[in-house]
Amino acid sequence: MVTTRADFWSGTTAWARRVETPLREFLRNEIGGAAVLLAATVTALVWVNVDASSYDGLWEVVVAIDLGGEGVELTLREWVNSGLMTFFFFVLGLEARREFDLGDFRERRRFVLPLLASVGGMGAAAAIYLAFNLGSSAAEGWGIAMSTDTAFALGLLTLFGRRAPDRLRAFVLTVVIADDLLALVVIALVYSESIVVMPLIWAAGLFAVVLVLLLGFRLRRGPLYFVLGTAMWVAALESGIEPLVVGLAFGLLVSATPAARSDLEKAGERFREFREQPTPELQRVARERIRTAISSNERLQLVYHPWTSYVIVPLFALANAGIAIDGDFLERAAGSPVTLGVLVGYVAGKPLGIVGTGLLVTWLSRGRLRPTVGWGAVAGAGASAGVGFTVSLLVATLVFDGAQLEEAKAGVLATPVAAAAVTWLVFGAIGLLSQRRRIASLLGGAEPLIDLEFPVDPESDHIRGPLDAPVTVVEYGEFECPYCGRAEPEVRELLRDFADVRYVWRHLPLPDVHPHAQLAAEASEAAADQGAFWDMHDLLLERQDKLQMPDLVSYAERLGLDVVRFTEDLQGHVGANRIAQDVEGADLSGVSGTPTFFINGRRQHGAYDIDTLSRAVRAAGARARLAAS
Repeated sequence: MVTTRADFWSGTTAWARRVETPLREFLRNEIGGAAVLLAATVTALVWVNVDASSYDGLWEVVVAIDLGGEGVELTLREWVNSGLMTFFFFVLGLEARREFDLGDFRERRRFVLPLLASVGGMGAAAAIYLAFNLGSSAAEGWGIAMSTDTAFALGLLTLFGRRAPDRLRAFVLTVVIADDLLALVVIALVYSESIVVMPLIWAAGLFAVVLVLLLGFRLRRGPLYFVLGTAMWVAALESGIEPLVVGLAFGLLVSATPAARSDLEKAGERFREFREQPTPELQRVARERIRTAISSNERLQLVYHPWTSYVIVPLFALANAGIAIDGDFLERAAGSPVTLGVLVGYVAGKPLGIVGTGLLVTWLSRGRLRPTVGWGAVAGAGASAGVGFTVSLLVATLVFDGAQLEEAKAGVLATPVAAAAVTWLVFGAIGLLSQRRRIASLLGGAEPLIDLEFPVDPESDHIRGPLDAPVTVVEYGEFECPYCGRAEPEVRELLRDFADVRYVWRHLPLPDVHPHAQLAAEASEAAADQGAFWDMHDLLLERQDKLQMPDLVSYAERLGLDVVRFTEDLQGHVGANRIAQDVEGADLSGVSGTPTFFINGRRQHGAYDIDTLSRAVRAAGARARLAAS
């Protein structure tokens, strides 16, 4: 197996789950899926212009599922649009719930402004569409210009907003998720067929059963909920309501929680029991304990998100993006109120609505509600949000057919190009600003959420660097962890490169994984009582394979410590209480593995090589200087 540089600098102690930021994995799949989505769109356009009859013939094939005279009969395109896309909205619901449980929006007031900005952007886009089509039958297509496409929007940010803070991606993702959720409500209420009451009652009854089993009995059995969800989907379809809402509802029910260290320890115990006695029963118990150590939300996202990003959404594009393009069509689309309404609604309405609503809410709340990023970044977010695709095409297929459908598709397919141009212009303009103004426009003045439960205390914490430094790097580590050993030279180089950084070491020994970690931590505290914590710290990380009692005593002798006092402190576990305080802080901060870094109270996710840490320190320093100015 080849170990990449990223793998080398991102490891944690073997059993410990490395807690990703609630958005990072979602962003990675969405951005990667954008390339596949673009390829599927191009394929559909080429296919329909080369052989339109085979394209239409395939997607209009009727596929029926018949169970004893009862069943569902839909075209292949409808199976994709209403069937497979249910999983897309299920993943969307999972991510929305995870962001509420683990992300920035666990502080609920931070969700208010992105939500209102989303509503403002949707409203402005829909209003512009209506301005082009008011008084005609095409006005009912106002819902086409509402929903931002997640993959394309994040792709534009990655391409043109490389210097933008991660919080901007969180802001954009919140806006587009809110877009999709509200668009789904509009689909269910406005664009569904006439409602049939009895199937709707059945769907509501089945959902009540799901709530009782999940929340009342806390039953976690995937196959059972899949059967109940399928029955709900059929009932919703028969009732005339767009069944995509079932996927969203199920996703929002699945809570997200960080892996508790106690659960990980129990999983390790069950695995060791299986290793000592490999019986089928112990294998089943160990597998179940390991599986349940991670929240259902994360397990389901791991399974379904790659499928929705790389298969289902591109398949949807392949089924719906095909339009026959010739000179007459382009001339008609260029003057079509439907095409222009969709295009201008997205490219102009979205950024104006998002930025305008953000400014209005901030002014009305007197600054209590404000973006987590600067206004330049909000403008970039609005520009990147001006791209429609997945949900827009879905609404178009529900509202129009024939020539109007083709014109609506043309408007939707033009938005990625136009939005890319606007996004490039916005971030290009920000790049022309002076450094101070550029930092202010991207970062803003909102205080970030603090992940570190116990603030740094100069009286009790072990600190390297100036005590009044504007940037503080806290590491939870242990002396037997090989990854902490790898991180140590990077931390040293960081402190050499940045004079305005202070570094704090906190203990998190994992004795069930590393049997000498606790004793080594106590040895460092015994050395600290004699003013030699950092000398002992450096020695222990250099000699991670020699941490038994005779080794530790020899290190004390080498450092010129009072060996008798050191040995008595070590044998009496004098430093155990101090270490326990660090472990408590780690648990309350959601730390379950080593090393884990916090920079100015914010958890540092991903790699810890010098380049990654330097970028994070520079960003934290810029925020600190901005707040002080």
